[in-house]
Amino acid sequence: MPDLPTPQDAAEAALFSECWDAVLSYADLCTSGSAAGRQLATEAFGRGIHEAREAEAQERITGRRTPRLPRIPLLLTAVRTTAAAWEAEGKGHRLDPDLRLWLNSEKAARYTGPPLKRPLALRGLKDMQEPDAALLWLAEVEALPLPDVARRLGLDPAAAEQELVQVRALFRDRCQRNRLDSPMDPECRSYARLLDAVTRSPDAETPKDVSRHLATCVECAEAAACLRLHDGGTPGALASGVIGWGGLAYLERRRRAAEAGLSGGRADAGTDRGIAVGAVTRPRIGRAGILAAAVIVSALALTVPLMQLGDSGEQVSASGDPADGAIAVSTPSPPPLGTTAGPTRTSRPPTSRPAGTPGATGNGDSDAEPQGKSTSPVAGPSTASAPVSRTPSTCRVAYRVVDEWSDGFQATVTVTSSRALDDWSIRWTFEDGQRITRMWDGTFTQDGSEVTVRAADYDKKVAANGTFAVGFIGSWHDGNARPRAFTVNGAGCAASG
Repeated sequence: MPDLPTPQDAAEAALFSECWDAVLSYADLCTSGSAAGRQLATEAFGRGIHEAREAEAQERITGRRTPRLPRIPLLLTAVRTTAAAWEAEGKGHRLDPDLRLWLNSEKAARYTGPPLKRPLALRGLKDMQEPDAALLWLAEVEALPLPDVARRLGLDPAAAEQELVQVRALFRDRCQRNRLDSPMDPECRSYARLLDAVTRSPDAETPKDVSRHLATCVECAEAAACLRLHDGGTPGALASGVIGWGGLAYLERRRRAAEAGLSGGRADAGTDRGIAVGAVTRPRIGRAGILAAAVIVSALALTVPLMQLGDSGEQVSASGDPADGAIAVSTPSPPPLGTTAGPTRTSRPPTSRPAGTPGATGNGDSDAEPQGKSTSPVAGPSTASAPVSRTPSTCRVAYRVVDEWSDGFQATVTVTSSRALDDWSIRWTFEDGQRITRMWDGTFTQDGSEVTVRAADYDKKVAANGTFAVGFIGSWHDGNARPRAFTVNGAGCAASG
């Protein structure tokens, strides 16, 4: 492959070899012939590697980890981006006709539009630590045997199955948090907790009204596919949500390639190759305990709505995802790159993340968010201001930056109140003059740096020890420090966590 980027070292050469087969397989689906498929794969591969190298270089300079996809799904999205560029440049005749229709539809715009409108699986996977996301993708979508996945990622093969179970739960947790952070109309919001409940257990039944809603609401149906881990729908949810067009067909190709032993760059059996250049294995101690705590908190939060559901005489169940009707096509055979083994990754303890700066570390480490950190609505990776009152606080507040770009950001404010509330209002002060431009689950007024948020009509009442939250989009210029002086109904709030 002379036109592909030149590997920087032996580890990157092995990584190229592992990724090329996947990129060529999807590019072949997207084009009208094998020659066009190889050209699309080559251009997309170069685009994706350049993007990954730039992100890694920026992280080394700034010390801030930018949420991003693992290498293979990153390159697959580069195929989609390159195909869109071909369509715009008048080379669309080389693409599959159905793909051309999709590229010019609103469905394609979801993958490149505002972050809050992007598919839930895409957002959930990006929010995970890269080693966790890579484990989930290789096992679920690439359908590689777990011993091969463990060898690639430097994991203990004997513990790989348990690692995968925990990572699946983390993916669900990230998707649920992203869903709660998203703007929803009142009907979708009213089903949010119930949908969380019915997708947790394989023995639950879905109420008829929930089934009717899922049949007509695309966003809630996607959420159900991401949250339901027990019926084998995770691979389809990942492939469709991250890749977009042709995701299910690609999934079927990878399954067949794995069954035939053709995946992974055709490496020799036993070759130990790293999935990321210079990456190190993150310690995963404590993830089970953190997940258990998140489950307990979620169960407490669901007690009231489930009791109400029981009073109505309805039972809750999980419905299956739609069947995958993709047609399998044979995978083209790419020439292999180098097969030199990458360096074995060594463990190091996770470092902490400074408040109000998503993905950054206090010591300049570029990707050190602690592994397995829960993102439940009550105890997420949040930061908050110090209480303004010296009396014992009756509430806790958590401020979390969900996403940030050159001149804007998305954030959530989550409050837990020890007292029952009939109505509520939140106030805080921005440090850097940030401006709110859009808010959901509340109404706001802003006077300079002072912000006041009042409850939406459907979310005023809060039970004792209950939580409520608002999300918003804002703009910033010179800085985006966390706000200070949080109060609820005039009383100071303690920092959560």
